[in-house]
Formats: sequence, C-alpha cells, structure tokens
Amino acid sequence: MRELLTNRFVRMIFLSELFLQAGIWVRNFAVLLFVTDKTNGNPLAVSMISVADYLPIFIFSFIGGAYADRWQPKKTMIWCDLLSAASVFVVIGALIFGSWQVIFFAMLVSSTLSQFSQPSGLKLFKMHLEESLIQQGMAVYQTIYAVFMIFGPVIGTFAYQRLGIDLSITITGVAFLLSAAALSFIPRDEKVKKAENATNIFQEMKSGVLYVLAKKELKLLGCGFLTAGLGVGLIQPMNIFLVTDRLGLPKEYLQWLVMVNGIGMIAGGAFSMFFSRSVSPLKLLFTGLLANALGLAVIGASTSLWLTLAAELVSGLFLPSIQIGISTMVLQNTEADYIGRVNGTLYPLFTGAMVITMSLAGLVKAWLSVTAVFEIAALFFIIGLCFAFPLMKERSHAR
Repeated sequence: MRELLTNRFVRMIFLSELFLQAGIWVRNFAVLLFVTDKTNGNPLAVSMISVADYLPIFIFSFIGGAYADRWQPKKTMIWCDLLSAASVFVVIGALIFGSWQVIFFAMLVSSTLSQFSQPSGLKLFKMHLEESLIQQGMAVYQTIYAVFMIFGPVIGTFAYQRLGIDLSITITGVAFLLSAAALSFIPRDEKVKKAENATNIFQEMKSGVLYVLAKKELKLLGCGFLTAGLGVGLIQPMNIFLVTDRLGLPKEYLQWLVMVNGIGMIAGGAFSMFFSRSVSPLKLLFTGLLANALGLAVIGASTSLWLTLAAELVSGLFLPSIQIGISTMVLQNTEADYIGRVNGTLYPLFTGAMVITMSLAGLVKAWLSVTAVFEIAALFFIIGLCFAFPLMKERSHAR
C-alpha cells in the first residue's frame, strides 16, 4: 500500500477523483431536488434526469473509447473536466435569466464527456503503474465510489437545502476545475504513435470489437459484465418494496438497508485494497459473484429485518470484488493501445443490461413478487459464475 501511495500519479489521480465525485454528487442531488420542486414531483421530468445521465453511455461510450486510444490521456481528462466546468457555468447563467430546463444540459454534457475521460483514466493506470499495483489501485478507486455512495446523497442534499441550486451548481463547477488542476500534476503524456496506414474512427472502433472477440478472457469478462448488469438492474428499483411488502415496515427503514450495504462496500473495498497482493483478481471476481448470489437469495426470502440487514452487509462487502476483479482483469488482458476501445465495448454491456432490467423490474414484481425479483437477480449472478469457471480452469492448467 505504501508503494502505491508514494507514486505521484496515484496521489494526483485519486485527488482528482475525490473532487470529481464530490462535484457529481452535489450536482446529481441538487438537480434531482430542484427539478422535483419545480415540477411538483412530475415523474416524466424526474425520469429525464436519468435519461440525461445514461443516454450518453449508449451513444458515446463506444466512440469515446476509440478517441481515447487516439488522444493523449492526460490532456483528454483535463479538457473533459474543463469543458464540464464550462457547461456548468453556462447553466448558472441560464438559471439567472429564468430558463431552469437548461439544467438537463449540464447533466447531458458532463455524462457525454465522461465517456471520453473514463477510458483515458484506465489508459493512465496501464501506463503509469506496474501490473502488481493495478489491482490495489482499482480497489482504492472502488473504495472512493463506495464512500460517496453513502455520503454523496447527504452532501448533495445539504448543499441544495442550505445554499440553493445556483450555489450548488457553482460548487460542482469549482470541483471540476479542482479535478483538472490535480490532473495537471501527473506525469506528462507520452506522444501517441500514429499508424503508418492511417485509419478512420469507424475502422478503429471495428478493430476494438474484433480485439475483444479474439481474446477469450475479454469475451468471458464481457459476458460477466452483462449478467452482473442484469442482476443489479432488477434489484435497484425494488429495495423500497422489499421494505414495505416483504418486511412489512415503513418506507423510512430503507435508509438502514442502504446504509448497511454501503458500509459493506467500503469495508469490501478496503479489504481488497490491503490484501490485493495475496488475492488474484479472478478469485475476487468468483468470490464476489458467489457471495452476491447467496446474499440476494437470502434478502429475497427473508422476512426478518436483522437477517435482511446481515445479507445486505454480505452483499455490499463482496460487490467491490466483482468490480475490482473485472476492471483489473480487463487492464491485465488488454494492450495499452486498445484500452479505450475495449472499455468502450465492455462497459456499456453492464449499463445497457442494467437499464433494461430496471425498466422490467416493476413488471416482474407485478406478475410474480418482490421475492421472485431478488431470486431471479441471484440467478443472474450464478450465470455469471459459469463464465468465470473457464477462466479459473485455464489458470489452474497454466500452473
């Protein structure tokens, strides 16, 4: 761990991520509460926030990954942060003149730019870290996400209620600028080698897909992403019904389930961070899928609050193992020149699957029950295990 944190690149990239996450969570909750107040809770207006956040993932992730392989990653990330900040300040100007609907513009622009910035960040990890430190770095990243999943809503709600939408959005813009400032201290980009036979962006995107299809490890990891997304999407909108229908408790008890799950995620990320040298990413992935399958099965069947909380803790504890395991294995099995395109090919599988099952979860609950939703989600994680088995088999043969 000491070796990781003494690396200047690591310190600056994590500082940048802290500023970025703070800005994103303040923006997300300020926008959510602002739109809810402005429209008296209009479901269509509120749902448009999610559309603005998720739509660019489908449209630009593939393209953004290809351009990330063309451009210098440090410059790309800094420019993305600066442009996100600029879009936020444009929104502030529009709000002052009374056009509140432009708030969706900030969400759309920021989410679009992140499709270029995220794969560039992964390229930097590949370029600046030894392979033995990558898993530890991914674990720290995951721990930061987990911390903000618990405290982000609190920070965002506090900012909006105390400061209002104008100052909340200003804080977001400043946070993006601070993120860009932190990134400026990481080592300089290497010059990107230009191919002798220049290809257009569509040919490069095609070569990225062919690269994934040609590597068994990446194909299996893509299937793992897909099944995990299907499972996560099913349960995400159903937690409130788990509390009211299955446990027979007031909806306010949902906060305890979310809190326990979040605490588990932080602990799981910290565990992975400190013990990453002794646990392979494949074992992390396998353990995470198995533990979440069992945890979700218990959560769906339980009618006891304490048993449900215990299962939520276990599920949260091992969820980072899935994300850290997959991310590390993607980096380990991908050449630096293809990181962006592989990211742009694989990661939308998770998001797309999640959005599909999120939209179907209500229908499944209406046809069957909230218990059935959680058991089906557990089944998806079991299916994910089936894609991890061939990788484990190959690894044991290699030894």
